[in-house]
Amino acid sequence: MPTVHRKPFGRAHGQSETDLWTLESGTGVRAEILTYGGVLHSLTVPDTAGEPGPVVRSLPALDDYTDKNPYFGAIVGRYANRIAHGRFTLDGTTHHIPANDRGHALHGGPDGFHTRIWQAEADRTDSAAVLRLTLHSPDGDMGFPGALDVTATYTLDTTGTLAVDYTAATDRPTVVNLTNHAYLNLGDDDILGHTLQVDADAYLPVDAGSIPEGPPAPVTGTPFDLTTPHRIGERLAHPDAQLDRAGGYDHCWVLRPATTPGTLRRAARLTAPRDRRTLELWTTEPGLQIYTANQLDGAFTDGTGRRHQRHGSLCLETQHLPDSPNRPGHPSTVLRPGETLRSRTEWRFPHLRADEARIRTAGPPGQVTGHRRPRSGR
Repeated sequence: MPTVHRKPFGRAHGQSETDLWTLESGTGVRAEILTYGGVLHSLTVPDTAGEPGPVVRSLPALDDYTDKNPYFGAIVGRYANRIAHGRFTLDGTTHHIPANDRGHALHGGPDGFHTRIWQAEADRTDSAAVLRLTLHSPDGDMGFPGALDVTATYTLDTTGTLAVDYTAATDRPTVVNLTNHAYLNLGDDDILGHTLQVDADAYLPVDAGSIPEGPPAPVTGTPFDLTTPHRIGERLAHPDAQLDRAGGYDHCWVLRPATTPGTLRRAARLTAPRDRRTLELWTTEPGLQIYTANQLDGAFTDGTGRRHQRHGSLCLETQHLPDSPNRPGHPSTVLRPGETLRSRTEWRFPHLRADEARIRTAGPPGQVTGHRRPRSGR
């Protein structure tokens, strides 16, 4: 049976209380979410042997999140990714967003949604634990026009799938692009031995400021071709000017369109060494920003003494394409009064279902062969 519970996590900025909410699937998967930044603080998933382990990298204390950090686990907005030179024109009016990344606006500016305390409301059914986070962003917030009301709903169901649904409404035309910035590692010292497949035939090459240089380019013949599974380390080892410029992947893949617009389709499949865990990412979004933690340098730890190093994890950020407000050819990120933004992303773990199927067909627990064993509560 899924469960939800809450505990205090400390005071943000020395004055505002924050909470840590825990969602339990009842079948071995657990998610911890902070009201500060909507942060996915931890996600614990059993491997094929039934041993639970973390699959996202975290920080130990609230102060580590409130101090300058590279968006660990946070919901980022009002505009995820970059807006060139921190400006865009909408309906004839030019808007300016504070530049916080090499002269450009990144993830909504320096005081984006990742720094806010979200309001929380929990729910539970026989099949899922639910946490609904809401945030009001006033007109002019970080330079964006329109008052915006945002809801981010985390749902953890009994299959072990964690979903996040975003909705947003505005009272003036604005631009919106939301994502989660979790740093993933399915169980290894780094992610170079992980295998990654991305359902995309094109990506966006970028300039020295990580702004798209032009239209999408085919991945064929480049280390960005992940249409079939490849080890990340093997791909990053290729000589390539784009990889050199970013220090690894920090690029947006243009996903194959869904058969029906607005419906879920698979974006990526990530597999740990020795196939211990597998993550499938499903989304309604048109793009996937992949970031291989190129700028992490060991300055942050997870509380156990393990340092977050370069290429120690990766982000799979489902989103609209970078700098879309300045790119008429990109899918629009404009939201107008009377409209509702709707977006959904799911983290699925197919190895859990496959393992359960093997256990069911193997007979009673005493007859299970090999290294696998039934998981507690399964």
